[in-house]
Amino acid sequence: VLFVGDNIAVADTQYAKVRGYQLRGIYYFLGIPYGADTSGPNRFMPPQKPKPWTNVYPALWWGPSAPQNMANRYANPYGSFRDHWNYYDVNEDCLRINIFTPAINDGKKRPVLFWIHGGGFTSGNGIEQDGYNGENFARLGDVVFCSINHRLGPLGFCNLAGVGGEKFAASGNVGMLDIVAALEWVRDNIANFGGDPGNVTIMGQSGGGAKVCILTAMPAAKGLFHKAVVLSGASRRAGDKDYSEKLGAAVLKEAKLSPGQIDKLQAMPWQDFYAIATRAQQAMAKAAGPGFGLTRGFSPVVDGKILPQHPYDPEAAPTAADIPMIISSVMNEQSPSWADSSLESITLDQVIERVKERAGFGPGFGDKAKEVVESYAKAFPGKKPVEIWSLVSSNRQSVVALADVKSKQPAPVYVDWFTWQPPLFDNRMRAFHCVDICFWFYNTDLMLSHTGGGARPRALSQKMAGALLQFMKTGNPNGGGLPNWPRYTPANGETMILDDVCEVKNDPDREARKALPQV
Repeated sequence: VLFVGDNIAVADTQYAKVRGYQLRGIYYFLGIPYGADTSGPNRFMPPQKPKPWTNVYPALWWGPSAPQNMANRYANPYGSFRDHWNYYDVNEDCLRINIFTPAINDGKKRPVLFWIHGGGFTSGNGIEQDGYNGENFARLGDVVFCSINHRLGPLGFCNLAGVGGEKFAASGNVGMLDIVAALEWVRDNIANFGGDPGNVTIMGQSGGGAKVCILTAMPAAKGLFHKAVVLSGASRRAGDKDYSEKLGAAVLKEAKLSPGQIDKLQAMPWQDFYAIATRAQQAMAKAAGPGFGLTRGFSPVVDGKILPQHPYDPEAAPTAADIPMIISSVMNEQSPSWADSSLESITLDQVIERVKERAGFGPGFGDKAKEVVESYAKAFPGKKPVEIWSLVSSNRQSVVALADVKSKQPAPVYVDWFTWQPPLFDNRMRAFHCVDICFWFYNTDLMLSHTGGGARPRALSQKMAGALLQFMKTGNPNGGGLPNWPRYTPANGETMILDDVCEVKNDPDREARKALPQV
């Protein structure tokens, strides 16, 4: 049942009142501004506070997505079907927060889940996939679920500090400062929505997981959250200061402007700036030679102030010391054959050739490809060559490296490996990148194109969501329905296997990983 009207779902914020709606017993507040429009003179600047409004703000629909490349977003029918993309208006007035809560103004302090979307640092939004919807999770656990949009790509991470001086000192990290501003908004307002500002868990997947890692290393974010969950985004490093400043200078040069004319970059339509920045970034990446990674593009940067150090390299940032963390990944982050059945019959020799050049989201293994593939084939003897290709391309090296560093701090670390195989596309989708999100949020019957729906995925989802709720409440995932989940130690590599039957294994792919090039 839906309730919506002038006096239904009205809540206070520090700026003025907002009006949402109530659906199936859960209050929805969508697209609330937590920051001002980022266009014009606010472009490249730290987020500004929104201006208070006079009427009740209609928080009834998703806010604009951050500017990003929307060309051919739905060009691949396979991908569009599987991930069921949700993209709406795209503009620079994108600093918006969504809230799902069981109750408002009742004085109860519920744990808060703060969801950060994926898409690297260049794409995505707070409801990009149906699995990001917070209704079912809020109801299941009597918690408050928040999700956000924030600046991305060159509008969020173009470092003009080297050419623009002090005025643009923050420009390489404003997309991360947006997230801090959203967390500050939660601190100041979430009690009005039934939430506890003293118990906030940040959680993100893929690029969102990397953002979680970076937030734990940002002094400005200290105290705004209390637990962290990283899904398929284990990241120890951020962008290099020298490279990012050179990229900022290259953008200015591509625009044929002098350092004194950065205001012209602020004044032009975002699409024009985006095109200029993209050309500069591609030219620099090409000139830099072989290599791959988020840090070759527009991404957060270790500037010594906003981000004082790489989050977990060589050591964990001191700001992360008391933050318990779950680090998660899926077995088949890259599932090469899901939309091309001919690849099911690939041979091991052909796999070796493929992974010489490229493996998953990173560069290939070159001369080590044969050794790596054979190592995984030996460690996983029951797997087909296409599955070995997937395992090699989806390896857990970054997960283990992050867990090893983070576990030296006092707060506990818990590691899992999601291996559940969906029945879709003739069982070829496998445990692919993103499939686990809807399990954590009790949305397997909502995200049907990831799970197939029904009792089987729902049973695992109930256990995973239960563990996440326990972690939010206590910093420990035990007691929510999974078997006993020990904290991670580098010696044993304790890893919770998430599948139809869940069990703990000690570093299940350790022997296979030994062949991987060290990073």
